[in-house]
Amino acid sequence: MVSFLLAAAIFILAMVALGLFRVFCGPTDVDRMMAVQLLGTGGSAVLLLLAVAVEIPAIVDVALMLALLAAFAAVTFVTSASGSPAAAEDATDSR
Repeated sequence: MVSFLLAAAIFILAMVALGLFRVFCGPTDVDRMMAVQLLGTGGSAVLLLLAVAVEIPAIVDVALMLALLAAFAAVTFVTSASGSPAAAEDATDSR
């Protein structure tokens, strides 16, 4: 079972590594952001598989933090890219 989990983790890690190409060479910012979301999701999956395979429960905490940071990155991107008047007003008020 451990070898299957490690093989699945390596496969997911390889697919995430292919997503790095899109981060560096993406034609638009949206493509890059979606690739970063893939990195967060795939990285969490790899960490969770490794946590079960090597029986270290602390890795689950790291995976959850990575997923949380990826979600915050997406929200920040959408807020900054939307250009909504509310976001512009908040930026002016903070000065």
